[in-house]
Amino acid sequence: MAKLTQNLKVWIYRNKLEFILLVIVLLTGAVMRLYKINQYMTFLGDEGRDAIIVRNFITKADLMLIGPGTSIGNMYLGPLYYYMMAPALLLANFSPVGPAIQIALLGIITIFLIWYIGREWFPVSKVNYPALIAALLYAISPVIIIYSRSSWNPNIMPFFALVSIYSIWRVWNRQEYKWLIVLGISYAFVLQSHYLGLLLAPTLGIFWLVSLNKKIIKSTLIGAAVFLFLMSPLVIFDVRHNWLNFKAMRTFFTVRQETVSIRPWNAIPKIPAIFAQITERLVNGTFAGAGAITLGVLVILTIYAFRKSKKPYLLLLSWIGFALIGFGLYKQQIYDHYYGFIFAAPYLFIAGIGKSVFEGKLRWLKYLFGVVILVLIIQNLINNPLRYPPNQQMQRAQTVAAKITQEAGGDRFNLAVIAERNYEDGYQYFLERAGEPVIEIDAQKANETITNQLFVVCELPIAKCSPTSNAKAQVADFGWSKIDGEWPVSGVTLYKLVHTK
Repeated sequence: MAKLTQNLKVWIYRNKLEFILLVIVLLTGAVMRLYKINQYMTFLGDEGRDAIIVRNFITKADLMLIGPGTSIGNMYLGPLYYYMMAPALLLANFSPVGPAIQIALLGIITIFLIWYIGREWFPVSKVNYPALIAALLYAISPVIIIYSRSSWNPNIMPFFALVSIYSIWRVWNRQEYKWLIVLGISYAFVLQSHYLGLLLAPTLGIFWLVSLNKKIIKSTLIGAAVFLFLMSPLVIFDVRHNWLNFKAMRTFFTVRQETVSIRPWNAIPKIPAIFAQITERLVNGTFAGAGAITLGVLVILTIYAFRKSKKPYLLLLSWIGFALIGFGLYKQQIYDHYYGFIFAAPYLFIAGIGKSVFEGKLRWLKYLFGVVILVLIIQNLINNPLRYPPNQQMQRAQTVAAKITQEAGGDRFNLAVIAERNYEDGYQYFLERAGEPVIEIDAQKANETITNQLFVVCELPIAKCSPTSNAKAQVADFGWSKIDGEWPVSGVTLYKLVHTK
């Protein structure tokens, strides 16, 4: 540790300007992620569900063998993210802000890694401006900021995917085989944050095979053992539940042709449009239509830069190439968080391009690169999420929960939420945290679980609520009812229903 500290002091002394600029970039990223995080963070049903599960683990030693279910395919992720959440939730005294801050800090470390890896892959003399530019663009990307300040399992993927790629780089380029242990840990986190992390596997496998020799076997076995250990809770769950997850995954890839194509060549025509979409969403600050232009410029500059730094580009091209093929085979809508495992890739491309441009002799190319970077910075800042009012989702859940507590009078009650994209767990978390007797209705145990009052939170316009006749399961299972109270609370309408006698 003393030697590391001494080396760090020496590096800072020799690279004062770069260190100062790096600190500015990191502070910028920190402000974008941490400023009023309690007001900007997402806190809806998914976040409430996770908080409930992790709180039960902390307070009741309720071990977790599976994580969240996937939106399609009836599959479950592993529980690693839940265990990762636990210390943050506990340190924050069970406030959901704690895990959100944890994600923000992970995002700031990712900014640092963009600079660090860009500096290693594309070294320049004196100040490494290309690596700093790449880190800055990552720090101010609106999409990346949004997914860097809320507690949600896909939000850890950018960090762990980047660590996985860097680990295989150290194995392939430097023959540092102990990095396979780091790879085993980081890739387990990737797969348990989102199954799209499977698209990293071909790249990791190819560069492992290229590095294969007798010296690599021991570290490979250790890394594989660590990986399997971290994945084991999911396997134990599957064994106990007749291989539910395995069967769902097999069905997803072999039967569900409406979701995934099994013909790789079908992806080829879609690749340019998908690549332009990725560029638009991540690099261009979500400016509609700008992705294709930026992509064209970056491709031309990449071809120019490739001749000087082939090794890093081979890894980058494999990384993003398999991602594009995978997205091309996917037949459903692609959401921004699906790109999490390649969030870092475009920025490392920019670092590589910057190195070649900065070291080149073509002055006009330097001007072109400078203009492109300036435009990208402006576009990202224009759409910066901090320019918009905070969503106050957590505060709303707290306020509504407090009102329910007041109106319930200490008696048992049921809860329902009527909304387009939300459900009960966000509100339920604060009710359970306060020790309120909120009971989930179980149709199989109606006599035990249906109480004398049902609180309905309607997030839709009042005309669309219809709390007594809504088709929501919690409302229908409660039975014939009438409105016993109605209150506007924090932008939603809260109803108290009682049984019709």
